[in-house]
Parts: sequence; C-alpha cells; structure tokens
Amino acid sequence: MTEHQPAEHANLALLMAVRLRLTRIGGRKNPIWRVVVADQRSKRDGRVIETVGHYNAQTNPSTIVLNEERIRDWLARGAQPSETVRKLLHTQGIR
Repeated sequence: MTEHQPAEHANLALLMAVRLRLTRIGGRKNPIWRVVVADQRSKRDGRVIETVGHYNAQTNPSTIVLNEERIRDWLARGAQPSETVRKLLHTQGIR
C-alpha cells in the first residue's frame, strides 16, 4: 500500500477473480475457441490477460492445444477454470 493508494484498493486487488475460460474466434457457424486468462468481470470476447491455448470441436477428433506450463502457473496463482475449461484440462491430463 502506497501513500496514494487507499486501503480499499489494496484489498480489492486481492479479491479480483481471474478465470481460465473460452473466448470465441472464427467465423459465422465456424466456432473456434481460445483458452484465455481473463478477469471474470470482463465480457466473453472482451479483454484478456493471456492466451494459453485453443480448442476446435469441429475436427474429428477435437483439436485441443494448451500451454501446460502457463496454465499450471496461473492455477498456482489462484486462477479458477470455468466448467468447460476444467473438462478440457481433465481431457489433457492437467491438474
């Protein structure tokens, strides 16, 4: 906490929730998803902190590419995966 930063702002920084979730890319009727780290308050396709992988369910089998090192780092820092990302992590043997 600095001289210019009130105590409320210092506590708010500790309470901010960071999530691992999907954001949609690709065209109309061609969904491709990025696995991203984002503040849970941001919109689905809004501001992201970091992109850690991508997922395409239209290929057979589904294409799942994840940066395991970065994902483990974010999980260690307290980031919470969404239900869908949790399933992808389980499929890839992470966590």
